[in-house]
Amino acid sequence: MEIARAAAALFVRRGLRATRAEDIAQAAGIAPRTFYRYFASKEEAVAPLYAAGAQRWTQAVREAPASLSVLEALRHAVRETLTPGFGVSASAWEWVRTLIRLADASPALRKVWAEVCQAEEGALAEILAHRLATYAPRDNVSHPGPAPDADSASNPDPGPAAPAPVPPRLRFAAAVAGAAIRVAVESWAATTEPPTGANGPATLALRNLDALAHFTWEEAD
Repeated sequence: MEIARAAAALFVRRGLRATRAEDIAQAAGIAPRTFYRYFASKEEAVAPLYAAGAQRWTQAVREAPASLSVLEALRHAVRETLTPGFGVSASAWEWVRTLIRLADASPALRKVWAEVCQAEEGALAEILAHRLATYAPRDNVSHPGPAPDADSASNPDPGPAAPAPVPPRLRFAAAVAGAAIRVAVESWAATTEPPTGANGPATLALRNLDALAHFTWEEAD
């Protein structure tokens, strides 16, 4: 992550075109050969920062209170991660603005950004599937299951089963939710608006998530 931070600082201060991979290596205190051991290009050096931001959001969806519906969990995660002060300062959001603008202007950096977003969509789809399988509405009361029979009691637990494939409808929902966040951040970054308020990334993302307001999460019988 230190290399990624060094790259981002140079991109913000000097610009992408004026920054060489060797400059990033020097700023990070490593040899150029070490840099190329981890990254194929200078643009790829900021991928960990892009990924860290995306992972914060998907992790917030995963850790949202179990009593929340899937859509409520998505909205909760937006408020937790796209609002300055919740782990990311307002000044850090200005770095985000610059890095997103650089991605818009550079095909190589835009490719890195797109790959990170696509990877997180896959992770989000699995999280949504898990939440949907375990979600219990607030009014529901859990009941104990049937007592184990003699065979199950005598045989050891084989361990957790492999996760089931994510249904296409949830992959679609994850793609829409991911796009809602990505477009909100990109739209905000293209402006000079502060990261809070009616035109901040959190507010824009919440509006975008309205596209899922009438989505049928449960598969029809």
